[in-house]
Amino acid sequence: MRIRFPLYAKVLVWFFLNLLFLGLICYGFVKVQFRVGLDSLLMGRTGDRIQAVADIIAAELGASPASQWDEILQRFGRAYQVTFLLLRSDGTPAAGAHVALPADVLSRVVFRRGPPDFAGRGPPRFRSPGPATDFPPPDPPRPPLSPPRFMLRTENPTRYWVGVRLPPPRAPPPRPGPMVLLAVSPSLWGGGLFFDLTPWIAVGAGVVFFSVLFWLPLVRGVTRSISQLTRATEQIAQGRFQTRVEAARRDELGQLGEAVNQMAGRLDGLVSGQKRFLGDIAHELCSPIARIQVALGILEQRTDPKQKPYVNDLQEEVQHMSGLVSELLSFSKASLEPAAVKLQAVSLRDVATRAARREADGRAEVRLEMPDGLLVRADPELLARALANLVRNAVRYAGHAGPITLSGRAEAGQVIITVTDCGPGVPEASLAQLFDPFYRPEPSRSAETGGAGLGLAIVKTCIESCRGTVSCRNRRPAGWEVTVRLEAAPG
Repeated sequence: MRIRFPLYAKVLVWFFLNLLFLGLICYGFVKVQFRVGLDSLLMGRTGDRIQAVADIIAAELGASPASQWDEILQRFGRAYQVTFLLLRSDGTPAAGAHVALPADVLSRVVFRRGPPDFAGRGPPRFRSPGPATDFPPPDPPRPPLSPPRFMLRTENPTRYWVGVRLPPPRAPPPRPGPMVLLAVSPSLWGGGLFFDLTPWIAVGAGVVFFSVLFWLPLVRGVTRSISQLTRATEQIAQGRFQTRVEAARRDELGQLGEAVNQMAGRLDGLVSGQKRFLGDIAHELCSPIARIQVALGILEQRTDPKQKPYVNDLQEEVQHMSGLVSELLSFSKASLEPAAVKLQAVSLRDVATRAARREADGRAEVRLEMPDGLLVRADPELLARALANLVRNAVRYAGHAGPITLSGRAEAGQVIITVTDCGPGVPEASLAQLFDPFYRPEPSRSAETGGAGLGLAIVKTCIESCRGTVSCRNRRPAGWEVTVRLEAAPG
C-alpha cells in the first residue's frame, strides 16, 4: 500500500529544506570570507560561561595547596562532564589527568610574549648618515601573542579542546608563572559547557514558527482549493452533474474551477437531454407495442394450431420488448429532476415486505431482518422500486443457491439496508461498473441471462434521488451484498 503524502506537507518540507540549504550556503560563505572557526564560539555567551568557570577554578586553586589541585579539577570535571587539565606556560602538566597533547594544542598552550621594542637589542643605535637608499635592516618577524582563550578540534581520536589562560596562582615563592586551564571533551556539546543549544533551539523554533505563520495562509488556500476541486470532480464522476466549485480565486486554480463548472454544466445538459430523449422514445414505443400485443392476442385466437408455436415465440419477444421499454421509462423517470423529489418518513419494513412478496413469489426464500418502526427519509415509490429491483436481481441470479436476506438497522443517524444472497457473486473487475446503465458482466443480453442492464442503474438513480448512496461487494466464501444508506427519519 502506497503512503499518501499530502501536498500541504510536501510544500512545507520543501520550504524547510530550502531554508536549510540557504543556511548552509550562508554559513560556508561567512566561514570562507571571514575565516570563522571554532574560536568564534568563544566570542559570545559560551566564552563568558567558560571564562566564569575558569575564574571559579582559578580562585579555588589559589586558595588551596598544590596537593589538592588534582581533586579540585576532578570535581569540576565530574560536574561539567569534561576533563580539566592545568598546564604551565611551557606546556608541562601542573595538575589534572595526564593526557598526551597533540601538536596543535601544544602550540596554542605554550605562552609567547610579544618581543620588546627593537627586537631585544636595547636602545637604538644611531648610524652615520649614508645614501638616501641606505635603509636599516628590517626587524625579524615577531611571534604572535598567545590569545587568552582558544578552541580547536583534533582527529584520531576526535577531541575538542578549550584553553583559558589563568593568572599565576597565589602561592609562596617561588611562584609559578601564568598557566593554562584546558577542558577536553569528545563532543562539541561538552556537557553543555562548550556549546549551549538553548539559544539555537530558540532561534530555530522562532524561524519555524514565523515561517509556518507566514506560509500557512498561502499553502492552506492552495490545498483547500485543490481539495474542493477533487471532491467536485469525484461527485461529477459519480453522475452528480449539479455539483459546482467556488471560483472566487483569481489565479490558475480559479480558472480551473471555472473550467470544471463549465464541464459539469455541459455534461448535465448532455446527459439530461439524453435521458429525456430516451424517456420520450420509450414512451412513444408503448403505444405500438400495446397494439402489437392486442393484435397477437387476436391472431392467437384465429390462427391454425400448427402456427401457434410461432405466435407464442412472437408474443415472448414482444413481452420482452415491453419489459425493456418499461425499464427505460422507470430509469428516465428516476434520473430526471432528483432535486424535486419530496422526502418523507417511510416504514422500511412495510416497503421491504411488499417488495419481497411481489418479486420472490414462491421462487426463492427471502428473509426479512429489520425491526418494526424503523423509519427512513425517502420517496415511497422510489424506495419500493429500488428494493424490488434488488430482490428481483438476487432471485434471478442466486435464488437457487440459498436464502436471500433483506436486513436493515439504524446507525449514527443513518439507516443501512443490505440485500445479500448466496450465489456465485460477480467478477471483481465488474463491481465498479455494475450500477452503470446497460452494463452487464455477461456479453449477451438475452432473456435467459437477464435484462438489458438497467435494473441496478434504476436502483442507483432511485436511491440517489432519495439523498442516499448504494454500493456492492462480494461476500466470502460466496455470495453478493448490496448496501444502501439512507437518512434516518425521527420516530
